[in-house]
Amino acid sequence: MEPTYSYSYAWIIPFIPLPVTVLVGLGLFFIPNATKNLRRMWTFISVSLLSIALYFAINIFIQQVNGSSIYQYLWSWTINNDLSLEFGYLMDSLTSIMLILITTVGIMVLIYSDNYMFYDQGYLRFFAYLNFFNASMLGLVTSSNIIQIYFFWELVGMCSYLLIGFWFTRPIAANACQKAFVTNRVGDFGLLLGILGLYWITGSFEFQDLFKIFNLLVHNNTINIFFAALCASLLFLGAIAKSAQFPLHVWLPDAMEGPTPISALIHAATMVAAGIFLVARLFPLFINLPYIMYFISLIGIITVLLGATLALAQRDIKKSLAYSTMSQLGYIMLAMGIGSYKAALFHLITHAYSKALLFLGSGSIIHSMEPIVGYSPDKSQNMVFMGGLKKYVPITKTTFVLGTLSLCGIPPLACFWSKDEILNDSWLYSPIFAIIAYFTAGLTAFYMFRVYLLTFDGHLRIHLKNWNGAKSRSLYSISIWGKEESNFNNKKWFLSEIKKKNEKMVFFFSKKTYKIGNYAQNIMFSFSMFFGNEIVFTYPHESDSTMLLPICVLSLFTLFVGFIGIPLNQEIIDLDILSKWLTPSINLLHKNAHYSVDWYEFLINAIFSVSIALFGIVIASFLYGSVYLFLKNWNLINSFETKGQKSIFFDLIVNVIYNWSYNRGYIDTFFTLYLTRNLKKLSELTHFFDKWLIDGIINGVGIAGFFVGEGIKYVGRGRISSYLFVYFFYVSTFFFGIYYFFVL
Repeated sequence: MEPTYSYSYAWIIPFIPLPVTVLVGLGLFFIPNATKNLRRMWTFISVSLLSIALYFAINIFIQQVNGSSIYQYLWSWTINNDLSLEFGYLMDSLTSIMLILITTVGIMVLIYSDNYMFYDQGYLRFFAYLNFFNASMLGLVTSSNIIQIYFFWELVGMCSYLLIGFWFTRPIAANACQKAFVTNRVGDFGLLLGILGLYWITGSFEFQDLFKIFNLLVHNNTINIFFAALCASLLFLGAIAKSAQFPLHVWLPDAMEGPTPISALIHAATMVAAGIFLVARLFPLFINLPYIMYFISLIGIITVLLGATLALAQRDIKKSLAYSTMSQLGYIMLAMGIGSYKAALFHLITHAYSKALLFLGSGSIIHSMEPIVGYSPDKSQNMVFMGGLKKYVPITKTTFVLGTLSLCGIPPLACFWSKDEILNDSWLYSPIFAIIAYFTAGLTAFYMFRVYLLTFDGHLRIHLKNWNGAKSRSLYSISIWGKEESNFNNKKWFLSEIKKKNEKMVFFFSKKTYKIGNYAQNIMFSFSMFFGNEIVFTYPHESDSTMLLPICVLSLFTLFVGFIGIPLNQEIIDLDILSKWLTPSINLLHKNAHYSVDWYEFLINAIFSVSIALFGIVIASFLYGSVYLFLKNWNLINSFETKGQKSIFFDLIVNVIYNWSYNRGYIDTFFTLYLTRNLKKLSELTHFFDKWLIDGIINGVGIAGFFVGEGIKYVGRGRISSYLFVYFFYVSTFFFGIYYFFVL
């Protein structure tokens, strides 16, 4: 495909997935039965159309790597005096990256969703939303001006609202989509104000003209820096909400109420990546404002640490991964803030594939648990009820551990190369930021292996229940919360609790464990339901091939995509694609920079970061894995327990950490107590003011006129002279009152 040919027809990319949305919607409206009978056909069409978009994206990507040229095409939208609005598309290195991410992950999610959503009554509605979501994201990343980005930005928000609340009959899902919608409206309002302020300064919406004018104004010191910084902060506010940065991250864990494929799409390469994309697109503007760059890095490092600490004690597997996404996006935002553009986009690539793999893997786990616990997200997603799944879902286990190791930063997997680069650059920028970033890398390894071990290690911990809720035979009586009949609603800390005087400590795993015999592990459990129908529950089973295929493909990306960023010395071999090509292409910053690599320094930094990650893995294995049980059986821990060396101070610290993490840092509680309730009180006050004062005056005048008219009717007795006398008396009294109060 010739370069001019592919660029000329690139405008069609955002429209490629749209026919499915339109045809499915029309089909469900006019011919619902025929449309539903052919619903598997729409999956094939969806995958085929997005594959065409991928073909275009690959060609544009190759041309960008070879030539790194920028192509822009514009159409006039409206021209009115000094205001000129245009729409079009912009093709550069950043666009090509995002096109590849959206289309590849989107195809995997579409294939995966065919099986995952097969028995759902909203199957076709789901695919209609999904294709519209992909079209909106493709339109966002190809936009040539900031107004066009805002248009698609709102479409992405609308689609996320529909997909998060897909099962809207469940109150918790309806509340989750409303929370996401309202939280993002805060950021979107700030983004709109920032766009208008930027137009006030530069008089343009087009990126190339906007950056040139803004840079010239800053260079000549002919701009109000305070106002420019305010506009830039408002623009960044949109990215804070969309990419779930502190403090507008509260919608992210609740978004897990949507179907799992949507969690993969939102948290990998699409919605949360939109905020990163906006900062990357506006990077030539932000880099001229040092205080804004510092503010971006500060928000990033806070989000890095906060997301990691909130993931430590989550029981829902998807919410644990959601907070992990929040933390990793904080790394990317930190890299943007310190000016490490290449490392930020590199980590965006590696994290997208690794996190998509983990979310689709969690969907496979949930899918395997549903036959046992029933279709209940509270149980099928709760890691408390899992354990020992590696025997039943070996393929999912293998791919999940690859994604876990990648996110932990273990070489040679994808995230190692990108995260290590961010850690090194943060050390050069600020040692304080670097210490927090390295510490969080250890926390990441800890909570990710906690998820893995609670899910796949040990034995199945679920308690089967019959139809009326009475407890039946348990598969394994172990409880990770310290008691065999544990109440999972208690908020006691997650490590151990001090007993009175010389009693032994009670750890995660109770000392009495009752394993089921080998013969029992192959049988099926059945219960009689209320209507006498027998439902057969089986042990967890591996997912079908249409769910495993996308997971395996994403695992290959997780294995090999990181190699494009290996820091090879350009004096030896020119294969460091990212260093050569992945730069802010709009204004060609550092375009001709020469990158050299000190391999000794690289290895020292890598050993340090990997050691921290391995330390986190070892701690997680000690607390959650079979290692603890092994040591306990050999009486290597009992002696320490009986000595009572644990201090009350240690108990208090761990208790505080657990409660902080489990209760989401009390941030949602703070918003509820001091924001939501106060806003509700303010709304009630304004409603009272409007109803009884504003409306009261209007209604009072009308009622007074009514009574005056009724009184005059009886006073005049039908004589015109009496009416005229009363009328003139009323008018004269009125004007005299005005004269008295306002003149005298």
